[in-house]
Amino acid sequence: MKIDPTVVQLAAENVRAQVLPRSEGVQLDPAMVQKIRQRVPIFSGMSSECLARTLALAQHFSARPGDLICVEGEVGDAFYVLISGEVCIEKGQQSPATELARLGPGHCFGEMALVGRHVRSATVRALKECIVMRFERQRVDAHADSAHIIYRNIAAILASRLQSSSEQLVDMSEHRHSHGVGTDSPT
Repeated sequence: MKIDPTVVQLAAENVRAQVLPRSEGVQLDPAMVQKIRQRVPIFSGMSSECLARTLALAQHFSARPGDLICVEGEVGDAFYVLISGEVCIEKGQQSPATELARLGPGHCFGEMALVGRHVRSATVRALKECIVMRFERQRVDAHADSAHIIYRNIAAILASRLQSSSEQLVDMSEHRHSHGVGTDSPT
């Protein structure tokens, strides 16, 4: 007996749908999908159809100013895409925390959770009313057509951040040496 591959694929998709039920989020119109495709680097290189399927995997939620979206030290299992609003990335458990960055629409954060089972390295706090998309690792990994693109783009994003951090360290080191800070010169 020969098994039709289409039947196997349909059966697999039905099982996946039962195991990973769709979130009941907002429906995105094609214009919004196109805007996300153009402005969100983590989805760069996806076809419109692939992106629409990927966006359907997300849980959508709102955050009010002051709400914590991610908390430093917690184990992460998802990454986030900011659709609207503004968030602050903060480091440090003491008050006040050190602000590392402010992100606006189109930026992603928490993507290290997809790369491995990492604890959150920073806290993300909403500064304005936000609409956020949350993508769980398990859901992303279950869709190979988009997962490889997302992981490739995460690698590029993290490489860019590493390069930026390295440049900042060099600048700080040069600044310290030019002002005699940290040198063992006799007085």
